[in-house]
Amino acid sequence: MLRAAFLSALALLGGATQPAMAQAREAVDATAAADLSVTVYRDPNRGEGDQMNTRWPRGFAMISETRTVTLPTGESTVRFEGVAEGMVAVSAIVTGLPQGTIEKNRNADLLSPGALVDGTLGNRITITRTNPATGQAKSESAIVRTRADGGLVLQTSQGFEAVRCSGLPEKLTFPNVPTGLSAKPVFSINTRDDTGGTYQVVLTYLAWGFDWQAHYVATLQEGKRGEELRMNLMSWLTILNDNGQSFEDADLMAVAGAINIESDFQGLSNPPTASPLRLTCFPIGSTAAGSPYAVPPPPPAPMQVPVARELAEMSGDAIMVTASRRSELGKAAPAMIASEENLGDLKLYRIPLPVTVASKGLKQVAFLNKQDVKGDYLYTTSCDPWGSEYYDSDLDEEAPSIAASMLLTTVNDKEHGLGVALPMGGITIFEPSSYGDQLVGEQQLRDYASGQDVEIELGQSSQVYAACSRTTEAEFDDEPRKFAKMQTVMTNANPDPVNVRLDLGWSSDWEIKGLRRTRVKDGKHVAEFTIPANGTRKIKWKIRSIDAD
Repeated sequence: MLRAAFLSALALLGGATQPAMAQAREAVDATAAADLSVTVYRDPNRGEGDQMNTRWPRGFAMISETRTVTLPTGESTVRFEGVAEGMVAVSAIVTGLPQGTIEKNRNADLLSPGALVDGTLGNRITITRTNPATGQAKSESAIVRTRADGGLVLQTSQGFEAVRCSGLPEKLTFPNVPTGLSAKPVFSINTRDDTGGTYQVVLTYLAWGFDWQAHYVATLQEGKRGEELRMNLMSWLTILNDNGQSFEDADLMAVAGAINIESDFQGLSNPPTASPLRLTCFPIGSTAAGSPYAVPPPPPAPMQVPVARELAEMSGDAIMVTASRRSELGKAAPAMIASEENLGDLKLYRIPLPVTVASKGLKQVAFLNKQDVKGDYLYTTSCDPWGSEYYDSDLDEEAPSIAASMLLTTVNDKEHGLGVALPMGGITIFEPSSYGDQLVGEQQLRDYASGQDVEIELGQSSQVYAACSRTTEAEFDDEPRKFAKMQTVMTNANPDPVNVRLDLGWSSDWEIKGLRRTRVKDGKHVAEFTIPANGTRKIKWKIRSIDAD
């Protein structure tokens, strides 16, 4: 009697728990993103002067998507289809759910021939063979018995056989897509709602495979000799999306400045894969001759011909230019310019209108267009005490002359026509001539904050030279406590006066006497002088090593 009561209790317990165990979470698909926001950050490891790597971008983006989801009563799985393939799933946050998130998951496989076969393992499909002589097609049911990483074996009414080994054209038809497979990357969460209902949720996450850089175009204005130099300065943001997903009508922003990143976003992203289907079998006929049924290689992908129009979107290495009007080189008049905002110590550039961030593409947006920027030419040369040689000035001995370097300088403030943050990037400089604007220089800029001096190297001058010499016969090592006499002879072949900055050596190594208005710049003693038109100027000073004390 006790045994019968015990078995009855077990039966009642099993009947009570079986429905609960059989109950599974209902899968719910969120709608496509209604509002998108993409904020792109530069590669944190890209140094000054380095170009953006368009083939392997190492920056990232913060993406925010607003979607709508209808939840049933109880627990359910919400699927967000179409997220970036470079998504860092651990960074994802979903807000707007009534009872929060229980669990987060990221799909590992995309819908592909290989994943389709693996997901149908042990299930029935239809194989259709066509007789090449008669053109008659015959279909029959088959069971998938192997995975897609080798030869595909099916079980039919005739037994086991390998696909593509019969010599006949064959087609496989699958009854449905296996659960969990999608042609787009999917991020899913488990949640619970005691009442059920429709909610607007926001999915925010970091994604790998983005980057951006700036490029400036400076066009010098025509003017008479001796007049103040003025130029027009324009800059573009080039934004790269290496993911396979496009973000249409998105609020696009870019962040400039150095931020500290400790996480390995590339390793954390772990994008889903689309596994191929490999069909192999023992070759028919002579193994020396090869198989007569070798599958021909697929045709090449069609070429993409870019269309030269405004707002043209092009893929690959092409560039999509947003809201620009046709104009002369360096004098573009953009219809849309990104606005600058403060983000702590960083700078944020916001595109004022929604734009499309295309997959595997570049996008250019103007963010700076300044006219009549004040500038000047500055020539630089150095007189290194250790590298100088002795020349007797009493005997009119002259040291060899060296061409001075030429800089285009300005100050990043409102008085000079700027006063905005200038993120690092390349700059191309044009100067007007009777044959139109001509290229005179191209350089890389570092990050410049508002108020800083901006100096752009233009190369060696062919009109300004300097000859550095030591006029004290004794070497510095012979009499270290005494001041040695130095001089530099500067010549200017220009029809206008020029300003020259003389580098006198490291301030930590040398003591300078005999020169007024010297200052320390970038750790070195410097002094600036004006050289008259078609003239010469001799500069003399004394110097000794600080180590001598």
